[in-house]
Amino acid sequence: MAAARTAMRMMLGTMGTATRVRGVSAAASSSSSSSSSSSSSPSPSLSDRIRATDAPVIVATKKLIAEGGGDAVLSLAQGVVHWTPPRAATEAAARALSDNPAVHAYGACEGLPELRGAIKRKLLEENGLANVDVMVTTGANQAFMNVVLSVADSSDRIVLFVPYYFNHLMALQMTEGGPRVTLGACDAATMLPDLDWLERELAGGAASKPPKAVVIVTPNNPTGVIVPKEMLERAAALCESANAWLVVDNTYENFTYADTEVKPTFLASRNVINIFSFSKCYGMMGWRMGYLSYDAANAELAQSLLKVQDTIPICPTQISQHVALGALEAGAPWIADRVKLLETNRSRAVAALAPLGQDNAIKSEGAIYLWAKLPEGMTDDERVVERLVKEFQVCIIPGSSCGAPGYVRVAFANLTEEKCAEACERLHRGLTAMVKEI
Repeated sequence: MAAARTAMRMMLGTMGTATRVRGVSAAASSSSSSSSSSSSSPSPSLSDRIRATDAPVIVATKKLIAEGGGDAVLSLAQGVVHWTPPRAATEAAARALSDNPAVHAYGACEGLPELRGAIKRKLLEENGLANVDVMVTTGANQAFMNVVLSVADSSDRIVLFVPYYFNHLMALQMTEGGPRVTLGACDAATMLPDLDWLERELAGGAASKPPKAVVIVTPNNPTGVIVPKEMLERAAALCESANAWLVVDNTYENFTYADTEVKPTFLASRNVINIFSFSKCYGMMGWRMGYLSYDAANAELAQSLLKVQDTIPICPTQISQHVALGALEAGAPWIADRVKLLETNRSRAVAALAPLGQDNAIKSEGAIYLWAKLPEGMTDDERVVERLVKEFQVCIIPGSSCGAPGYVRVAFANLTEEKCAEACERLHRGLTAMVKEI
């Protein structure tokens, strides 16, 4: 965390050097001393909120890759998939562009009615969620920001479990909620959230009021762990008793594997807000499409979400919503066929982490990630990542970016089988060499 904040300060320092545009005028051209004085004056200060926000780790890793060899470096860092959207999705976009002038105008703030209807049918049929309303968003990250701004004030506490998804913490930091984030522990062996701790935290006390919201990501980013049904239901019940929100990020709902023992669970309740994404399952990362699901009877929440939505994007991107409609036509079977192709990548990534020791690799049930603890003697995760890039031409994510120094995250869906095999071989070779140095 400290290293990330230092990097952010350095980044902000660089960004703060503004390029000033001088007008072409007689006064400006006749006074070089005045121009010199103006260009050397300090820039206005930046937001304390942004200064306190962690640096984006994906930006940092891309910079590291560029410095360490550019295209020669194979990345197991960013959590994306290597496939592109279904043909039905791209054909829907082409038809909309050629036949539907409305795609160039503002649309409904909460999303196209036909897309919202299709999402509701999907939620009922595939997730078992009834009596819910939905809002289409510009990706799952914007969905999370809509929720944060709608349900909590800067004085409220919000729980994130460590290791957390780094953009969730950043969203809270830049909305003045950072100092009030309460970090909950996960079991060191299973990486499942400690609900006994959560129960005590939600009980509150004289020293502090209970948290206003609890965030759970399942299947998890960065660990790949899936929260079992009974645990998720208990978390929801604990939050309801404390009059708190449970925010569940289901971005990786479709990513389970042949050896997955725990299947994703989905809850609909008055205090549960669900986040979903089109990005990973349909290969639609650049189209920026996500959505929220919440209790249909909660009109106040719906209006609050609309305020945020209208202020930030005004409406979800029209053409992207047509792509999403086409993607839903392809549906879950199309996704399942592609997730099956990740089995080989996943197995190779597991083998690549073997040099760290069997006890150090966390059992990943789903998502597109593996999570592992670095052995004693090489726990500087940022240094390990740097060496892997510069010496072995492969990149992964340091656990410190997720609040867990001494761990690393490996993403195995962003490369084809052939390239993933090479990346995993490099990772295995690099980790083996570093372990031998201990």
